[in-house]
This record gives sequence, C-alpha cells and structure tokens, in this order.
Amino acid sequence: MVNVPKTRNTFCKGKECKKHTPHKISQYKTGKASIYAQGKRRYDRKQRGYGGQTKPIFHKKAKTTKKIVLRLECTKCKAKSFLAIKRTKHFEQGQEGKKKKGDVMF
Repeated sequence: MVNVPKTRNTFCKGKECKKHTPHKISQYKTGKASIYAQGKRRYDRKQRGYGGQTKPIFHKKAKTTKKIVLRLECTKCKAKSFLAIKRTKHFEQGQEGKKKKGDVMF
C-alpha cells in the first residue's frame, strides 16, 4: 500500500520558478479517447463492411497492477508535471495509514 501526502515540496520546472516550491498532488487519470484521432479513424475505416475483425485483440494480459502516476501542480505558477511511482494494488492519498495492534499513541 502506498500513502502519498496531498502536498510535496519539490523542484518546479516552470519558467517563473525554477526552484523548489510546494506542489499539490493528485492522481493522473487518462482522459476519454478522441474519436477523431488518426489511429481510431483508420481502425474504424478498416473495420467497415464484411470481413470480421481485421486487427488482433490482445488477450494475454500478464500484469495485475498499473504504475501510479502523480500529477504535480505548482502552487506558485500553476505549472503541471507528472511523476511515475512504483506499481501497487492499493494507493491512497493524504490519509492516516493502518495502525498495528501494538502501536500506542501518546
């Protein structure tokens, strides 16, 4: 399980900053695929008419996890950057981690 804080002080590549500044962290999600992309237009054209499936469909999926990608946004100049971290099944952000039975808080 990976627990990531909501803010992080890291280097900003923006034109104004070029130094370490606080960044807001969110998880990157892929956007909706465009129906006007060249590959999609070509695929749809090829699929048209008789002849069944024209291109291979991938079935032999080996990986059980995806790499987590963080989207960092500078709080000063609003420049955005991405940071890929390791593979994990459980990802949480800015929450208290699970407590072990032996831990006592004072």
